[in-house]
Amino acid sequence: MLIKEASWISLKQAASTVVPVFRRQFRCGKPVRSAELEVTCDGVYEAVLNGRRVGDFILAPGWTEYRKRLQVQAYDVKELLTQNNTLEITVANGWYRRTNAPWTGTQNPDEFLPAMLIAALRLVFQDGSETTILTDGSWEASQSDVTLSGIFLGEDVDRTRVPAFEPAAVCDYPKDMLIPQEGPEVREQETVFPRASFRTPRGEWVIDFGQNLTGYMAFEVDARAGERLSVSTAEVLDRDGNFYTANYRSARSQLHYVCREGHQAYKPRFTFFGFRYLRIDEAPAGFTADHIRAVVLHSQMRRTGWLSGSDPMLNQLFSNILWSQKGNYLDIPTDCPQRDERYGWTGDGQIFCRTAAYQFDVRQFFRKWLADVRAAQHENGWVPEVVPSLTAYKLGGAAWSDAVTIIPWQLYQTYGDISFLADMYDAMTRWIAYIASVSTTENLWTGCWTYGDWLALDAPEDYRPATIELAKRGYSDDDLISSAFYANSVDIVIRAGTLLGRDVSAYQALYTRIAAAYRERFGGRLNTQTEKVLTLHFNLTDRPQALADALAAQIIACGTRLQTGLLGTPYLLHELCRYGYAELAWSLLLRKEYPGWLYPVSKGATTMWEHWDGIKPDGSFWDDDMNSYNHYAYGSVGDWVFGVACGIRPAEPGFASVRIAPKPDARAGSLCAVLDTAHGRIRSFWKYTDEGIRYEIDTPVPAEIVIGEKSVRVPAGRYLFGQ
Repeated sequence: MLIKEASWISLKQAASTVVPVFRRQFRCGKPVRSAELEVTCDGVYEAVLNGRRVGDFILAPGWTEYRKRLQVQAYDVKELLTQNNTLEITVANGWYRRTNAPWTGTQNPDEFLPAMLIAALRLVFQDGSETTILTDGSWEASQSDVTLSGIFLGEDVDRTRVPAFEPAAVCDYPKDMLIPQEGPEVREQETVFPRASFRTPRGEWVIDFGQNLTGYMAFEVDARAGERLSVSTAEVLDRDGNFYTANYRSARSQLHYVCREGHQAYKPRFTFFGFRYLRIDEAPAGFTADHIRAVVLHSQMRRTGWLSGSDPMLNQLFSNILWSQKGNYLDIPTDCPQRDERYGWTGDGQIFCRTAAYQFDVRQFFRKWLADVRAAQHENGWVPEVVPSLTAYKLGGAAWSDAVTIIPWQLYQTYGDISFLADMYDAMTRWIAYIASVSTTENLWTGCWTYGDWLALDAPEDYRPATIELAKRGYSDDDLISSAFYANSVDIVIRAGTLLGRDVSAYQALYTRIAAAYRERFGGRLNTQTEKVLTLHFNLTDRPQALADALAAQIIACGTRLQTGLLGTPYLLHELCRYGYAELAWSLLLRKEYPGWLYPVSKGATTMWEHWDGIKPDGSFWDDDMNSYNHYAYGSVGDWVFGVACGIRPAEPGFASVRIAPKPDARAGSLCAVLDTAHGRIRSFWKYTDEGIRYEIDTPVPAEIVIGEKSVRVPAGRYLFGQ
């Protein structure tokens, strides 16, 4: 890369919070054949050439394991050139220098990184000659019109500010971590118009966009110099209808804009927000809701899956799942887009991965993120629970760090691309070795930290844990959970290694020992729903039907309610249907009361909630501290709707052949799933009619179609069935 010949530059003696703009002016005195700009920074940047934005990548260069991997973008800028040119690149804090970065609060001033830029422009002329422009001491730098910017802060802008350029400072900073762009770009995807504008009981002016989303506001207005537009963001209103931001915790999430004279348009350039509502705290004279829009951001991904039915509440649930994926697939798979977190939690990532791969083509999205997982893995094999590992809370444990095995295997199943397994195999085996090195029991995984069945609802009424954190982990046995995921990861290593031609005999022997030890220690005391579900799903019982019968009885006994948390819920409906309890699975899905997937829908949710009762029946909130309203984990039920309710599953990796075995339910009326694969479009539709159930199946590949108890094998084609 030419950029490695350039130097890092900064604004002299600038504080780490300053948002500088760097400038280079140059002439093109003869016709240009090609012009390519390479650029990156220690934050996020916007490049402008002759007043026109370079590229469509929002929040470039994205978020990676920065100490080892920093992406460089390459842009074709030929069409932006003139004879006299001005290239300006503004650099804000972004993820690299976010407020909770490891060096925040350090006593070592050398670790307070200023905003730095590195760039290279290669011009090739029609006569074959060429010239290069590299960042160095010939560039100029100034404070920009952005006076404050941060992922959690929002953005403050003063359009009356006049830059005062001075020579840039050359910095001694490494370049060995620079890599070409790997992930899909974050781009503007949709524009949402206000649905309503009103005054709250407190007199606040609030604009409702009707959809909880991830992105930013954009406005256009005529104003006098010095007038201000100040906007705050929120996901929900409180029970009295007032603006509510306590669940954002320390994230300020505001825009403060000082106007210049005349007509102007603006949208934040270096941050993003999670919001449905905007509060207009201050505005220029004549400003109305018609002057503002919401712009949706997410990584560039091709839509591949669609769900629809005759039940409007189910359709809203499907929409909520989709919007939560869009809102949290912003360069990395985050847990939430609004509060002072927005991390790449590995547990949430693997929980939702199968649903994600039904709805969008996520190959490149995960290829880039899995490279960061490999980079974040420690020498001893430990995988952090958050990747990129800017902040790590505790040693990653069961189901979180197991993303290193689960996600590559799922991507191979969905896309048939064995390179996912080849790329990750060594990381998988190192993770298995780490588990064995830290467990307190041979052939099991015990005695180690885990988040458990996070947010499970199965604790007895008299359960009084020592801390609120323990209460959030559910009542399932941590050692059982860890050991079940240990067995699953070893099983994946065996299957992946076999496909890759590796010797897996040692792992086969290990798996046999784990399964036997698991049955001996846990088989006779499976108490919670999640303990039963995991034992079934990972095939760790020799009496699966009896265990499934006990699971169904337990669910019915507590009022046909699920009590599972993040780890049990993704597999719950699958295991019920696998062992003959499809009607019960549908009862759980269609439950409108707390806890259930349709309860948030009944409360007006437009994305998935972190808690089943994020808003309680009386309108109060579950909690202020940990209560996201855009949290996709429980949206993992989408893969059950695609794969079981509509029955679309790969019979061979990549859907080279399929098994379509729908599980209809009269209460849903009708249901349709459409899936675009590498081999063409699959459609599975069923509908209850006066004559019975009508099925319509389209398959572009050979298929086994299972209708009720009957199974037929068919070539590619369109098929109708009645039952």
